[in-house]
Amino acid sequence: MAAAHDLEIEEDVNLNMETEMKEELEEEKMREGRADKDPFKPRKVHRIVSKWMLPEPVRRTYLERANCLPPPLFIIFISIAELAVFIYYAVWKPQKQWITLDTGILESPFIYRPEKREEAWRFISYMLVHAGVQHILGNLIMQLGLGIPLEMVHKGLRVGLVYLAGVIAGSLASSIFDPLKSLVGASGGVYALMGGYFMNVLVNFQEMIPAFGVVRLLIIVVIIVSDMGFALYRRFFVPENGSPVSFAAHIAGGFAGMSIGYTVFSCFDQALLKDPRFWTAIAAYLAFVLFAVFFNIFLSPAN
Repeated sequence: MAAAHDLEIEEDVNLNMETEMKEELEEEKMREGRADKDPFKPRKVHRIVSKWMLPEPVRRTYLERANCLPPPLFIIFISIAELAVFIYYAVWKPQKQWITLDTGILESPFIYRPEKREEAWRFISYMLVHAGVQHILGNLIMQLGLGIPLEMVHKGLRVGLVYLAGVIAGSLASSIFDPLKSLVGASGGVYALMGGYFMNVLVNFQEMIPAFGVVRLLIIVVIIVSDMGFALYRRFFVPENGSPVSFAAHIAGGFAGMSIGYTVFSCFDQALLKDPRFWTAIAAYLAFVLFAVFFNIFLSPAN
């Protein structure tokens, strides 16, 4: 009798546990269903971001721990700063039109100018100044459209590292390959984000949904071609009363993204500092920086 009683109790306990597990699964399904129906639910947004930013094997990991804390403040802050500087030079500084802002920006303490290379902050601050409406709009659209999803996935520290690596690489490359020309715009940072994302899509093409992969690669190519066209115009076909601006930052930023950016963005679920690819990319980048510093001090025609 006692054994039978114990068996009944055990069966009741097992039944209760199964019932509780079923209820929990049903509640989870209901929550997911409500999130899917409501397009403004964060989970829906994170699911879309994961499909565009990550290969299949790590999407589940991202969705399990996805949150908006901290929010993508780096890209938003940088974009606001660039827009504020543009408005300052376009509105408060006298300009005949907004297509090119030659008079105001060429006198700016932010712009990189070869004859003022001793003011080291210009190697970074040039990203705040833009040559005209097309220039600022193009960079803002690209860095907000790509940078915010990247920052949602990889957070601000990693995205900021890639962005600033592109900015610094851009000004140093310009000082070497186009040493007598000024430099403005955030294209070095933008192209670093694009370069890192491009390499991630290319390497993980099959795992990032091939149809999406083709679309993403085409979008990147169209953006690069149009933006490089404007940069080449500014460099080689600028009007006589204007001032040519270097385009080397685009290329250097892209290479920084394809090296440092790729290793950073491909280490979503791994410790970045333990990845030998990251240190290899950092070593190559530092070697380039040292060479650029040596070139600017001893070999530059701008001397």
